[in-house]
Amino acid sequence: MKTRQSIQSSFSVPQQRRLRKSILAWYDLHRRDLPWRASRDPYRVWLSEIMLQQTRVAAVIEHYRKFLSRFPTVEKLAAAREASVLAAWSGLGYYRRARMMHAAAKVIVREHGGNFPKSEEGLRTLPGIGRYTAAAIASIAFGEPVAVVDGNVERVLQRVAGKRLAGEELWNTANYFLDAKRPGDFNQAMMELGAVVCTPRTPICLTCPVIEMCATRGELAPAGKTAPQKKREIQYVLDVRNGEVFLVQRARDASLMPGMWELPETTSMNGGSRPTFTLRHSITLTDYTVQVWSAASSRELGKWTPVARLPKVALTGLARKILRKAAML
Repeated sequence: MKTRQSIQSSFSVPQQRRLRKSILAWYDLHRRDLPWRASRDPYRVWLSEIMLQQTRVAAVIEHYRKFLSRFPTVEKLAAAREASVLAAWSGLGYYRRARMMHAAAKVIVREHGGNFPKSEEGLRTLPGIGRYTAAAIASIAFGEPVAVVDGNVERVLQRVAGKRLAGEELWNTANYFLDAKRPGDFNQAMMELGAVVCTPRTPICLTCPVIEMCATRGELAPAGKTAPQKKREIQYVLDVRNGEVFLVQRARDASLMPGMWELPETTSMNGGSRPTFTLRHSITLTDYTVQVWSAASSRELGKWTPVARLPKVALTGLARKILRKAAML
């Protein structure tokens, strides 16, 4: 295989072994104490991996604990209503992840008797589980020697190799370095290294366990210009009466967050008065300035929700942020 030969030409077998040993030794000593690392239960591994996709670790920890408290087993998750699952997920964003988890839980219970498939190949047959997630669960929970590739692992491998890697070349490189005796730990070690040492900008190279084997010892030259952030201003009405807040539901066929609940958006507020408060919110390449007005809503379609029930409502992340700012969550 061409890719393996090119990697072998750069890293001899002794170097390959030394890299594995160095990274695992570093991980054993410095790994963060994260709640999902306390168990190799496939349900908990799966839940953490889905939550961590496109979300910072710090933002996931409390959501993970609360979600697990509400749905402690795959059977409990499968039996839950979708609205309850979305409410427990609220604040993490990318709600399709929660819907696909719910669908996969139903398949695991209905077709597999509540047991997760033990191989990467079997796991990839489940809804919402792609190559990365399947490899993570298979290696961490079941010890299958398959490598994972996420943004952190990609960055470590590219800097060590000193070149851009993509597609199968990237996955082949990850598998070439994988420690087959401790695949789950090695995969987590690579992700951990990319998250806390080999960071996107200003990597902490002097603390890296493989600095002597790294081709770049720092950042790779940028591949191209980063798309600029767009800026938008949006306005919402916070209508509170008799201990209830007025919410509207996004369309079931909306491309983003379908069926989720939010505050009514408005464009009718004029410049003669000031909003109750303003906050910032970012989604992908757009930075929003969000103005919130305490006023009567002009929307007819919606519902009045008791403030005490808000934690159980499937709110959008922005709605949750606004209601927290208003001290209602």
